[in-house]
Amino acid sequence: MESVSYAVLESAFGTLSIVWQETERGPEVQRLFLPTEGTSVEKIVRITFADASPLSCTAITELGERIQGFLQGEAVDFELDIIALERCSEFQKRVLLAEYEIPRGWVSTYGRIARSLGASAGARAVGRALSRNPFPIIIPCHRTIMSTGELGGFQGGQDMKQALLKLEGLEFSKAGKVLTNRIYF
Repeated sequence: MESVSYAVLESAFGTLSIVWQETERGPEVQRLFLPTEGTSVEKIVRITFADASPLSCTAITELGERIQGFLQGEAVDFELDIIALERCSEFQKRVLLAEYEIPRGWVSTYGRIARSLGASAGARAVGRALSRNPFPIIIPCHRTIMSTGELGGFQGGQDMKQALLKLEGLEFSKAGKVLTNRIYF
């Protein structure tokens, strides 16, 4: 197996890390770690990918810049050819590809995604698949909410999820529920 590298980038939300590997096709993202409270992303990278070393390349630097722009509210479309989707189970891939289809400024629910995949009782399974999304931001899992309008979970925390949705133009009630009729699926 080729060596694994990581790049660290700063954002308004904190420090993120892109873990990547050089492949025959070029650099391929293995994971994107969002900021977490109490543990640095570099420590998380070293725990998860013990042999990873800090390194970047042009494609990863450009991806980092696009992620930073997205986190500042820019409308950025990410390509999937740079991520290692093969790291995911078949069900998770299907969930992530459905999630990827949700346009900027729209949301879906765990249940709607499940139904779109033919798993009408699979809302929790969709939630689990999204909670383990190795490519948050690139695959915008912040765009899925609960059927009640509540946010649900997000690797970067609910404050980050709400802030990302606000950057996309969504509004919230005083109780913190998403107010929109732009529901996908």
